[in-house]
Amino acid sequence: MALLKTDNITMQFSGLTAVSNLSIEIDSKEIIGLIGPNGAGKTTAFNMITGVYKPTTGDVYYNDTNITGLKAHEITHYGIGRTFQNIRLFKELTVLDNVIIANHLRLKSNLMESVIRTSRYRKEEKHIYEKSMSLLVDLGLEDLKDEKSSNLPYGKQRRLEIARALATDPKLLLLDEPAAGMNPQESIELMGLIREIRDKFNVAILMIEHHMQVVMGVCERIYVLDYGVTIAQGVPDEIKNDPKVIEAYLGVD
Repeated sequence: MALLKTDNITMQFSGLTAVSNLSIEIDSKEIIGLIGPNGAGKTTAFNMITGVYKPTTGDVYYNDTNITGLKAHEITHYGIGRTFQNIRLFKELTVLDNVIIANHLRLKSNLMESVIRTSRYRKEEKHIYEKSMSLLVDLGLEDLKDEKSSNLPYGKQRRLEIARALATDPKLLLLDEPAAGMNPQESIELMGLIREIRDKFNVAILMIEHHMQVVMGVCERIYVLDYGVTIAQGVPDEIKNDPKVIEAYLGVD
């Protein structure tokens, strides 16, 4: 049974088809790439999976449960976390506070318990702090915990977004262009980080990425979109030698 399966999901906007009949499968602990030229429909596919959009047609299954049409926070509760192409940090909060806030999705104490600070709330608060600090260590951000997130270099902001997504305890992590804005050395380090995250947190990873060195270096299988249509799928060597993929990227006739 696949961890995630999309069954011919299609997204139309006022008659314009952004994604057409997308069917992908991801097993536990796989690292899968979703690539294609700008405007190919990749982020729209992410938005259908994570509840930002409800597919016009088709279904999304997670652990064999149909999650089509659920709201974004409900899908996060199921165990799907994501980052965004445009970084969405709380820029005026510290690095640590950004991660602490993400943990509150799993908080069991209610508002009254937090006001009167019951023993259960204090215990959860301690656990969240320790977990958040552990995530910052894993992402190499512990020395920046008191820094405002807006002051971080772009590559560090990307790492903080990943830490925040991991705070929701996902089993599937969707990364939208994690190498965007990174220099070559940071991109190489990112490949190692993605593998470490998969192994340490036992998560499957679906990633959109334009940096082909990262995609080919870390993904086990790749799906290719062009104008919303899947034009190829397979292992990296198959994809980089596929004439349809070369034509989509280079315009080769």
